[in-house]
Amino acid sequence: MLDTSLIDSLFPADLPEPVEWEHRFPPRELPAGSRVVRFCPSPTGPLHIGGIYVAVIDRNLATASDGRYVLRIEDTDQSREVPGVKEQFQRAFEYFGLLPDESDVAGGDYGPYLQSAREAIYLSHVRELMRRRLAYPCFATREELAETTARQQAAKVPTGYHGEWAIWRDAPQGQVEAALAEGRPYVVRFRTETSVGERVSFVDAIRGRIEFDANRNDVVVLKSSGQSPRLPTYHFAHAVDDHLMRVNLVLRADEWLSSVPVHHQLFDALGFDRIEYAHVAPLLKQADGGKRKLSKRKDPEASVDFYLQEGYPAAPVLYFLRGLINGRLAEMPQADALAANIQLDQCGVSGALVDMVKLGGICADHIATMPAAAVLAAVTAWAERYDAELAKVLAAQTELALRALAVERDGHPNPRKDLQKWSDFRPVYGFFFPELFALVNDPAETPLAELPADVVRTFAAAFVDTYQPIIDPQEWFGQIRTLAASHGFAASPREYKADPGAYHGSIREASQIVRVALTGSTRSPELHAVAMALGTDEVLRRVRAVAGGLG
Repeated sequence: MLDTSLIDSLFPADLPEPVEWEHRFPPRELPAGSRVVRFCPSPTGPLHIGGIYVAVIDRNLATASDGRYVLRIEDTDQSREVPGVKEQFQRAFEYFGLLPDESDVAGGDYGPYLQSAREAIYLSHVRELMRRRLAYPCFATREELAETTARQQAAKVPTGYHGEWAIWRDAPQGQVEAALAEGRPYVVRFRTETSVGERVSFVDAIRGRIEFDANRNDVVVLKSSGQSPRLPTYHFAHAVDDHLMRVNLVLRADEWLSSVPVHHQLFDALGFDRIEYAHVAPLLKQADGGKRKLSKRKDPEASVDFYLQEGYPAAPVLYFLRGLINGRLAEMPQADALAANIQLDQCGVSGALVDMVKLGGICADHIATMPAAAVLAAVTAWAERYDAELAKVLAAQTELALRALAVERDGHPNPRKDLQKWSDFRPVYGFFFPELFALVNDPAETPLAELPADVVRTFAAAFVDTYQPIIDPQEWFGQIRTLAASHGFAASPREYKADPGAYHGSIREASQIVRVALTGSTRSPELHAVAMALGTDEVLRRVRAVAGGLG
């Protein structure tokens, strides 16, 4: 048994006692039933869309109960920290309207909210566990631990650092002093008295009562960092932080379900009240004839950055996620679903499928209801970060952009659904802008190649010579119909099909000459509306390019 003086010598002399932290972070004064929840991403990689999925639940539960939503960054694994990821967290939360009530950015009375800045808090509680013989220093090397595992496997006993296999668990003080004098690195382990085969149960807020084997291992609570361990493990840090931040509900991925027994042991040993847990099923992807977890390594759509970079509108993405969280919300109109409260007892336990085709349709429906000015504002905001050239064009051609977006949109009974995300704007609407449109100079390199080049050029030249910017769509199209009849095109596809040798094509092919000239494609919004948005000078410039020397 280690004496108190040796234990205290392992820690800073001015380290506060645990009771001081209790006074500094008192119970919150909140209404009865309030939920204090936290979201704890690690900066070891970009945020997974599953993180937004959990944060949506956190934010709603806190708001609906007049509680608090806390953002805590778990950065104790500093060797794996990726530069810029913390800033990405902030961008993601701003974009999806999930900014926390408390964080290092937002402030709060229960910080710091960065685990690496909470070292003294953890050390106070580890020292207290060691004083009470509930934790001890362990100098076992990797090689020794591997040897122990091999011996356990040979003896057909449960592997792990427990009981007689915990070689430093009851080491005499002299042995510990000698190891310290040698400067050997060590960790601090929690001492558990659980017997092999012992079972425990708890009630999960989503899954109901669950039973597991009790934790029997002397888990590490402080990791080695040179000679003196300073940073906590996830298990220990979350117990201390959740207690002192007065969290009363923890939502996290179901991969942590099996950790609840050890977490309950730590809460009990530290003298803390146990916290309610809700373990969320993973997001899934349809692949290889089955379903698997959505993976940041394999699936671009797993990363939150994908949604920001592609420009998926926040509202329909949140609507989609809420529908995965509670199926009833997917049956509501978007506005109602976004305003409704999430129910934990309606969360699934088998995982929700992220169907990107379905999400794309939801986004297209959403954008189709937006007026042109709102779409332009959103596209511009996206382009300013992700497409500088487009942002510059939109700033210079605002009126043209509004005319383009109004085509078959504002006031139309069936508005176009050609935008699912803001990055679609350039390929769908880019042709409206002279700065982004490449003139069609060679019909042979376009779908018009099916027609003789001289026929295309002659028809385009005649269009330039006779064109009138007529407001009425039918009268405007009548110009093309008249030209088609006088240039060897049948009045209808049926007429052409009846005698194909007598014509170059039908009115369909004739109109495609103009369509390709104006848009670069055989598919576009209604041709008259496109021409009106472009204006007479631009229409003639584009068709003249197809006519070449004949225009």
